Amino acid sequence: MGPSTWRPVAELLTVAGYQVQVPSLLRIGAGAPPFWPRIVDAVRDDLRQGPAGSPVTLVAHSNAGLFLPAIRSGLDHPVTSSIFVDAALPALVGATPVASPELLEFLGPMAVNGRLPRWTDWWDEEDVAPMFSDPAMRQTFSEEQPTLPLSYYEQHVPVPDGWDDHPCSYLLFGPPYDELAAEARERGWRVAHLPGAHLHQIVDPAGTSRHLVELATTT
Repeated sequence: MGPSTWRPVAELLTVAGYQVQVPSLLRIGAGAPPFWPRIVDAVRDDLRQGPAGSPVTLVAHSNAGLFLPAIRSGLDHPVTSSIFVDAALPALVGATPVASPELLEFLGPMAVNGRLPRWTDWWDEEDVAPMFSDPAMRQTFSEEQPTLPLSYYEQHVPVPDGWDDHPCSYLLFGPPYDELAAEARERGWRVAHLPGAHLHQIVDPAGTSRHLVELATTT
């Protein structure tokens, strides 16, 4: 997904007095694997636009949750808390596979010359349409989406030991991430629920912003 999915939230948080960066990960699928170091580099380089060494809260949505431990270990900034928003969870130890065998079996037939279609083209229209509140928003999101190589989903992301030694929390929008939210609760994390579809942050940026602030300040 592109950075436009988080700009409405970023704008509200900026108005509220927070310093916010929304790194773009649109180019991480270019070239050969491994891809995860490019994600770490993109976030680190983006954060260098802010004050050097200032503490940050990391917010990871969807698939980006798998990369959060590697991102944290590669930053120049201390991370005071991490928030997973309707996100996949990294392993506690060892490398994390980006996709399960079942997902790879689903994606394989879609690949053309090793490259997948845009994410919203994976699903039926009846599943995609409810995630958007208006056609203009959907058009912006759709045009920005990258097409990733199948090999992106075949990679394993390293998990540094002790990556979760800081406050972590989970913001759930809805199924199928409710099981991951339950796992986060089992890990001892604080879990909040803002009912909505997977891209609810673009539908309700105000509600999403409130929850992020609350989770960041109470963990």
